[in-house]
Amino acid sequence: MQSFIVMQGRTYHEEREVGIIWTPRKDRIGQEQHSWERVREVRAGDRILHYVKGDIVAISVATSDYVIAEKPSSMRTHLEDKEEGYLVHLEYHELEVPLNIRDHFTHIEPYLPMKYSPFQKDSNGNQGYLYPCNEELLIKLVELIGELNIFVEDDEQLEFAIGIVKRTEHNTFIPMLTETESEAKTKVRLGKQKFRNELMDQWNGTCAICEIKLADLLKASHSKPWKDSTEAERLNRYNGLLLCYNHAALYDGGFIAFDGQGKIHISSQIPEEDYEKYAIHSKVKIVRMEENKYYFKWHKKHILKK
Repeated sequence: MQSFIVMQGRTYHEEREVGIIWTPRKDRIGQEQHSWERVREVRAGDRILHYVKGDIVAISVATSDYVIAEKPSSMRTHLEDKEEGYLVHLEYHELEVPLNIRDHFTHIEPYLPMKYSPFQKDSNGNQGYLYPCNEELLIKLVELIGELNIFVEDDEQLEFAIGIVKRTEHNTFIPMLTETESEAKTKVRLGKQKFRNELMDQWNGTCAICEIKLADLLKASHSKPWKDSTEAERLNRYNGLLLCYNHAALYDGGFIAFDGQGKIHISSQIPEEDYEKYAIHSKVKIVRMEENKYYFKWHKKHILKK
């Protein structure tokens, strides 16, 4: 299951009425747009979150893979009547209480990717049509949606990730939301488990900095975080380091990084007189593979705090 966020605006009501998303293949000057081309990635079973004027107003499930099709005759928001584009059939689930992005942005922002983020730094939506929604972002959005839209009624309850809820007869929203969250969490858990196993083998079960070997004290840290990585990069054994929890916190938080040669770079936010407290020093140099080089440089450029 993949997930996406569609920025609909004026097209929402037209597309909801016929149970689709649709976009042209090319713009008025004949150029392709990445946010339109992304519709070609949608497959049956994928989840689409619908953003309209600051709010997530619905979640839908794709009931088909994308197809190439003319614009439905009921749609008036595009000028060409016979315009050809990309179409996906959906089952819409509208939210009783929309999720306002600005109101919850402090919880959402940590999961936004640096590239192709659906939202800007000021919490407004980006221009474009369809954006990827990584699993960690999806989990957070689903939790927030659940808090707003699932309520306890009487004594009939079930356990949901964000609380205790009631499954009402003929209600498809709760099962859909529960399944969405469960699939996303399972994908993240299994992916990170596989990544850890790869790094335990790559680094011989030892912290790359201090050589601690106790497995319970070791963490597999991504150099290029999950939210910014492609599917392949997330599981790539060269996209990370096996570190003790102390050094992992420093690496994940951008307080230390490594260059293409494996030499440590320490953020200026850590005073030099405190290096010993954190079990680091300016002469640290780790053994690295050539394949680590790209990921180390990416981390140093984008994550290291200056």
